[in-house]
Amino acid sequence: MLTLCGFSASNYYNKVKLALMEKQIPFEEKLVWLGNTNPDQSPLGKVPYLLTKHGAISESDAIIEYVDTLSPTTPLLPSDPFAAAKVRELCVYLNLHLELVARNLYPQAFFGGKVSDAARDKTLEQLKKNIAAFARIARFDMPFIAGEQFSLADCSAIVHLPLISSATKIMGGTDLLAELPVRDYLARMGERPTVQKVNADRKTNTIELMEHMKAKAAR
Repeated sequence: MLTLCGFSASNYYNKVKLALMEKQIPFEEKLVWLGNTNPDQSPLGKVPYLLTKHGAISESDAIIEYVDTLSPTTPLLPSDPFAAAKVRELCVYLNLHLELVARNLYPQAFFGGKVSDAARDKTLEQLKKNIAAFARIARFDMPFIAGEQFSLADCSAIVHLPLISSATKIMGGTDLLAELPVRDYLARMGERPTVQKVNADRKTNTIELMEHMKAKAAR
């Protein structure tokens, strides 16, 4: 049995969780907050990490590619090498060029912290550039973000895009993804039972996360 360690308020945790559910692979969940990770299983103290019969795997991209090899059911990478490369390309844009940049806004947007005006403006300008590039390769004209098949790129897009939209609107006054058909895409993906389950668990665990953070701050 696989064990997914982390917490459901994390978009990277949910990326892996969604892949596991789409693949119909049985797994257990273990609640692990940041600061409570096992250094032998997650050397950088990040979540998620996956416990397997062979040992632990950290880093969400490594995990979901491993997950995809475990069952032929619902392949998350196309068999065609070029199509598979295009899925991986989209994943890099979503994870590195969009979400990781937008993450600079999260402390103030979501957690009551403060981001300097200079850092905010620099982040928003970088996101405008990166989103324009992302728009050139995302397949919003197709059923899924990389084409006809639900893929690893959808696992990233479904969990990252709502955060990017919210953070840019809160911090810059404008949703930088608004000119793309992101809302329609997310509504379509939201019809999938797996996505509904992930979103429901995320909402519940976000409340738990806020309570955990308050308790930790009070110590």
